[in-house]
Amino acid sequence: MKISVGEKIFNVANVVILGLTAIAALFPIYYVVIVSFTAPAEFVRKTIVLWPETWSLVSYRYLLSAPPFMRAIGVSSFLAVVGTICSLLISSSFAYSLSRNKFKGRKTILMFVLFTILFSPGIIPNYLLVKELGLINSLWAVILVSLTSGWYVILMKGFYESIPDALVEAAAIDGCNDISAWVKIVLPLSLPSIAAFGLFFAVSNWNQFFNALLYLNDAGKWPIQVLLQNMLIDSSASSLGDADPLIKPPPSTQLKMAAVVIAIAPIVCVYPLVQKHFAKGVMIGSVKG
Repeated sequence: MKISVGEKIFNVANVVILGLTAIAALFPIYYVVIVSFTAPAEFVRKTIVLWPETWSLVSYRYLLSAPPFMRAIGVSSFLAVVGTICSLLISSSFAYSLSRNKFKGRKTILMFVLFTILFSPGIIPNYLLVKELGLINSLWAVILVSLTSGWYVILMKGFYESIPDALVEAAAIDGCNDISAWVKIVLPLSLPSIAAFGLFFAVSNWNQFFNALLYLNDAGKWPIQVLLQNMLIDSSASSLGDADPLIKPPPSTQLKMAAVVIAIAPIVCVYPLVQKHFAKGVMIGSVKG
């Protein structure tokens, strides 16, 4: 099929514009990574570093020797692992119950779920509820407040409705109750949705910032995102406390960039593991068949 001159010009312009946009989006990430691996002396000497002459891990060694930073990594890991497991358990079981026609009152409960999507209670009612439950300054406050989402429940419900009822009925004939059928039949068939939503929940829990800032008063319980925010505001490395005295502190800018790399690295590493399920999982609930 012959391509006209106008279409060729459009294709070239399209490639150029998209390429420049990609470079503009990726260059900040590239620069952060490069600076974090640059030797401190070279970073101080140069105005801008596009490719280091001398590679160095001193910024990472200094961060990983600082107890507050390692504690923040542990808190974020706890929120990501425990929070994701709890969110998947609650969301998937709730969505499965709403997808069963024999569940009495499912339409009424579904209306309440839709209501939470349209109307949010706001910050103050949430804070008062957490306070009355005695969860202020508890990591469980951060997990429970963002335990699930009405939108995710609706999407998972659509996926469960696409699973033939004959499979669940056959399991019931074999002696399985609803919980056994859900665990042994439905969940193995739901790996794409579990992988997709697991990634969503993991990213959300790892990046907990506002809820942690709101409900956690003890700096020792701050996740990595809150500590990183304090590092970005603080012009020195005082927010890290006492690190290894044998390691000379690198410039604060390098410490901040190394902290950013460490903060985003787990999610970047997790994504390839669920990528094969992600493409299918993001379409769950969109088409029933």
